[in-house]
Amino acid sequence: MFYKIAQKVMFQMDPELAHNVAMSGLKATGNSALNCFYRQHIKPAPVQMMGITFPNPVGLAAGMDKDGEAIDAFHAMGFGHIEVGTVTPRPQPGNDLPRLFRIKPAKAIINRMGFNNKGVVHLVANLKAAKSDILVGVNIGKNRDTPVEQGKDDYLICMEKVYQHCAYIAVNISSPNTPGLRTLQYGELLDELLSALKAKQTELAEKYGKYVPIALKIAPDLSNDEIEKIANSLIANEFDGAIATNTTLTRDGVSGLMNANETGGLSGKPLNELSTKVIKQLAHCLKGKIPIIGVGGINSAADALDKRDAGAQMVQIYSGFIYQGPQLIKEISDAWRVK
Repeated sequence: MFYKIAQKVMFQMDPELAHNVAMSGLKATGNSALNCFYRQHIKPAPVQMMGITFPNPVGLAAGMDKDGEAIDAFHAMGFGHIEVGTVTPRPQPGNDLPRLFRIKPAKAIINRMGFNNKGVVHLVANLKAAKSDILVGVNIGKNRDTPVEQGKDDYLICMEKVYQHCAYIAVNISSPNTPGLRTLQYGELLDELLSALKAKQTELAEKYGKYVPIALKIAPDLSNDEIEKIANSLIANEFDGAIATNTTLTRDGVSGLMNANETGGLSGKPLNELSTKVIKQLAHCLKGKIPIIGVGGINSAADALDKRDAGAQMVQIYSGFIYQGPQLIKEISDAWRVK
């Protein structure tokens, strides 16, 4: 009930202003008695993945808490894990405003945020300050002004900074809002990046006596041949996981609706079918050698179970969380546990 009232108020605001107001409120209340307005108990539904035991299969996708400012609040809601970021080595403002748009009839969102964040040093400080024991993954990217050919250096910088302070690292090469970024999903650039990250992981594991798994986040706008090549690269470089998928450049399911022609990545309910299709193809190519976190358009427990049936071991939510609220975490986890 509280969420529906809050949502009604927030949906009267500009989307990015509403996001900032919500994040400020969550940051302020995460460790206070006021978290009673969103706190909920989720029955254990443990999932083993990437050498980690997650308390339940529902995570918060990257993009909601870019700077790790409300980790404890999301823990109170019952998420099994939270993925913060995307973070870049240096702070950057992102793309020009406006850059976030609701498409309410389709339960969808378009964003062209452009990796706006306060930088990896700021994020690490927030990871250290978090009081809860929730598992936190860090989604890493490159700065906009770093040439694609030198992009791996940015990923390595971020990886080294966050390594000791997170449960896993997600490598974002699939956002449509940083020019040239998606070219890292192909050919020599992909193999070079994955090889460099794996070598850095080995080095850091030895240095700190701690193995932190790495996962690659891919786009939904890939052909079957491209998915197969990515899968082969993941296997060859012994990556620990894959995350499928990021937002899409297609406009299936929203054409003709207000804001549908805005530039950026589409998320939410219209992405569900495409994301599930990519997961199924990726799982086929990975042949059980690498686990998958399914994300994209999950708006109900049934959507999450479809992702599992397609080959995902866990799921993450973002737009569905905006439209359905924290109750969606409980619905998915309960359905996952009993099925």
